[in-house]
Amino acid sequence: MKKSLLMLCIAALIGAFFAFDLHQTLTLEGLKAGLDQAQARLASDPLLVAGGFFIVYVIVTGLSLPGAAVMSLGGGALFGLLWGTIIVSFASSIGATLAFLVSRFVLRDTVQNRFADRLQTINEGIEKNGAFYLFTLRLVPVFPFFLINLLMGLTPIRTATFYAVSQIGMLAATVVFINAGTQLAQLDSLSDVLSPGLLASFVLLGIFPLLAKKVVAIIQSRRVYAKWQRPAKFDRNLIVIGAGAGGLVSSYIAAAVKAKVTLVEAHKMGGDCLNTGCVPSKALIKSAKIAQHIRQGGRYGLEDSEPTFSFPEVMARVQRIIEAVEPHDSIERYSELGVDVVQGYARIVDPWTVEIRKPDGASTRLTTRSIIIATGARPSVPAIPGIDAVDYVTSDTLWREFAKLESAPKRLVILGGGPIGCELAQSFARLGSAVTQIQRGPRLMPREDEEVSALAQRHLEADGVQVLTSCKTLRCECEGDDKYIVVTSAGKGSTEGGRNKEQRIAFDQLLVAVGREARLEGFGLEELDIDTQRTVPTNDYLQTLYPNIFAAGDVAGPYQFTHTASHQAWYAAVNALFGHLKKFKVDYRVIPWTTFIDPEVARVGLNEQEAKAQGINVEITRFELKELDRAITESATDGFVKVLTVPGKDRILGVTIVGEHAGELLAEFVLAMKHGLGLNKILGTIHTYPTWAEANKYAAGEWKRAHAPEGVLRWLQRYHQWRRG
Repeated sequence: MKKSLLMLCIAALIGAFFAFDLHQTLTLEGLKAGLDQAQARLASDPLLVAGGFFIVYVIVTGLSLPGAAVMSLGGGALFGLLWGTIIVSFASSIGATLAFLVSRFVLRDTVQNRFADRLQTINEGIEKNGAFYLFTLRLVPVFPFFLINLLMGLTPIRTATFYAVSQIGMLAATVVFINAGTQLAQLDSLSDVLSPGLLASFVLLGIFPLLAKKVVAIIQSRRVYAKWQRPAKFDRNLIVIGAGAGGLVSSYIAAAVKAKVTLVEAHKMGGDCLNTGCVPSKALIKSAKIAQHIRQGGRYGLEDSEPTFSFPEVMARVQRIIEAVEPHDSIERYSELGVDVVQGYARIVDPWTVEIRKPDGASTRLTTRSIIIATGARPSVPAIPGIDAVDYVTSDTLWREFAKLESAPKRLVILGGGPIGCELAQSFARLGSAVTQIQRGPRLMPREDEEVSALAQRHLEADGVQVLTSCKTLRCECEGDDKYIVVTSAGKGSTEGGRNKEQRIAFDQLLVAVGREARLEGFGLEELDIDTQRTVPTNDYLQTLYPNIFAAGDVAGPYQFTHTASHQAWYAAVNALFGHLKKFKVDYRVIPWTTFIDPEVARVGLNEQEAKAQGINVEITRFELKELDRAITESATDGFVKVLTVPGKDRILGVTIVGEHAGELLAEFVLAMKHGLGLNKILGTIHTYPTWAEANKYAAGEWKRAHAPEGVLRWLQRYHQWRRG
């Protein structure tokens, strides 16, 4: 209502301006015609004329009316260079700020809500460098000032910043117009003021801040490199440290564009994902799932049976799966692609030199224009008293240690309630272990919505996992051959003594899965003064403190996923090789992930709890898998598709899917969000019947049903009734 009233008032003022031919007054001819009368009035009542001129100027610029340039000339003619500059400078800045505020009040929310994805990069740029961008635009009168006012009102730039920068940035052009106004009689048109030469000068003036920024960057770069001696020539275009997902992809890209690239790996090609993470865990999950299907044969019209299997053979299968995937990441394959692969330990000696120590003790040094650090992450191990005495394993070491066992650990304690802990807890429970899972927080998988956490815990407990939440681990103890972990538990599952009482849990194996931390030591980063507290700090282009040294993957954060490491690798490689020509900011707008418990949990974008925490208003649409024919045929109906959209719009802000093949189902929504496709597009896409993917279409259908045009439908009902006679 307030916006409507404001727009009505503005429209009325603009209408009156043209209806009463006031625009004729604000032409060069009109200014000359009324100048003598204005000067006579100024002599008799200077304050009234100056005040009136100031107010009119503010109104003209605030309403974005034509004539501000002519009024600036009038200010010079009436008040002279000094006072004319002062009056016009403040009046124009205040008027511009009023136009800015009107645009912000009337249009910003609508524009931002409708084009949020497309404007995200612009908003981030304005928040960081908005004053700089505005100052550059203000220096160049080629850009219409009224248009700058309106467009900047749609951005998150602060009002005070807008006013201050406008006051300073418009001063040069103001002085030019005021000075020209002092010679008004000699002017025949505005082109006499803004000659091509003068416009060119303003353009150069506008470019100056860009050049200044570049010069500052060069100076800062030289300061960073000051104590290092730059080589006269380089052995390599790029050296990549670490052959996990980030390192493999970045080295492949470099080789593909014919750069000379060396990839250094101290251990196994493929990194954690191939050897100790994604690949072995998913192989284990599949074996455990088949075992559970056998136990639940009655669900499929068969007989419930206890599976018989050899645990060593299960672990051997895991190893065979790794070996089957290994050729994709092998030295041979990458050598054929043109990558110089070197086995050894890499240490950055200076910003352009990497020393490689090989397994046989020999070492060599290579110079390079750019370096990418892709050293990955390792499991975090908390400082729990006595933990080193109980032979704990992590998600990295369990594959080697458990391969030695004749059966799954009889009593397995898992520390951690995140994705890794949940996946392994369910799998080992299905393979016969008595699993106790200890979570410090109040629920499992805390980054997901509460209902997702509750569903995950329900399924883990149904598979035999004892889940203890809100637990603090105090210590580990050994008594002879027996091992114990001592916790205080105030959450669900506490069985001894109630809230905050010590609970002693016996175990045969302890698996620590409380998270992962970046591998930062031993690569020479400390000697380069690169911060190694948590991850390698990088800018939007994945550059570190040194512009020619980049970081990608787990070592850089903010996400610890194989697919984000690969995503970052493209930006790191391209910026490392071509950043002197064009740099690309890494895009984190659409990042999906999946937790491979049964049922799977997959999500992209916002979830419900994040929307609430960030104060983002969303509309929630759900489709329950119990309504999906394919889910019914497979007796796997527990789960849902939950879509968050802009209220009243079909634009997708986030999706959470819980159910069979949730990770595969999510891909359609990831594609839609990446390319700005809404639920209407998904609804209009043919999905094969009966498939799991139909769940996505039905979720879109639920949204459409909620937004059915009831008024139109009522008229259609009457129309069909009329047609029946």
